[in-house]
Amino acid sequence: MTNAELFGYIDHTLLSPTATAMQIRTLCIEASGYKCASVCIPPCYIKQVHAEFPELNICTVVGFPLGYSSTAAKIAETKQALADGANEIDMVINLTAVKNRDYDTVIDEIGQLKAVCGSHILKVIVETCFLTEDEKIMMCNAVTTAGADFIKTSTGFGTGGATFDDVKLFAEHIGKNVKIKAAGGIKSREDMEEFIRLGCSRLGTSSGVKILTQKKKG
Repeated sequence: MTNAELFGYIDHTLLSPTATAMQIRTLCIEASGYKCASVCIPPCYIKQVHAEFPELNICTVVGFPLGYSSTAAKIAETKQALADGANEIDMVINLTAVKNRDYDTVIDEIGQLKAVCGSHILKVIVETCFLTEDEKIMMCNAVTTAGADFIKTSTGFGTGGATFDDVKLFAEHIGKNVKIKAAGGIKSREDMEEFIRLGCSRLGTSSGVKILTQKKKG
C-alpha cells in the first residue's frame, strides 16, 4: 500500500492526560497535511480544533479510559462532544458489566449512545486485554446487536493493545454492518498493512505519521 492509502486509515491520536494545546495543534497540522481519517483528541480540545481546523474529521473519547462511568454521564459527554464539533465518538464499554455477565446492560448502553450519535460514527472500545475469548465474542454480538458502527480493540491505556488474533476473531463474529478499528501498540508499517489485510477499516495510533514519514536507514 502507498503512504497516502495508509494515512486514509489512520485516526491520528493524542490522548495523553498531559497533552498541551501546542501538541494537539501539531497533531492536527499533520493530520490535515497527510489527510488522515481523523484526529482523535481529548474532549476538552474539540472546540479549539473545530474552529482552527474545520476541514478535519474530529474523533473523541467517552467514558475513557476505564468505562465504568454511568450511562447518563456517557450520554452527557457524547452530547457535549457532538455539540462542540466532534464527528466520531469512541466509547469505552462498562467492563464491570461484562465481568458480571450482564451483557444486556452493555448492549443497552451502546444502543443509547448510538441513538445520541445518530448519523455520527460510534466506535465501541472493548479493551481486549481484559477479556477472555468468550467475552470478546460476546462483545462482538453486543456491538452488532446495539447497532454501533465499529468495534475497537483497545484504549491504549490498558495492559495490552491490538493483536492480529483479536482482529481475526472480530472478523469472524461481528455483523456485516460493523467495522473494525485496531488501536494500541501499532508500531510499524508492517503492522498497519497486516491489520488492514485482516479486516480493519481504521487504525488508532499516535505514531502512524512518524512511522510512514521516517527515512529508512542505509
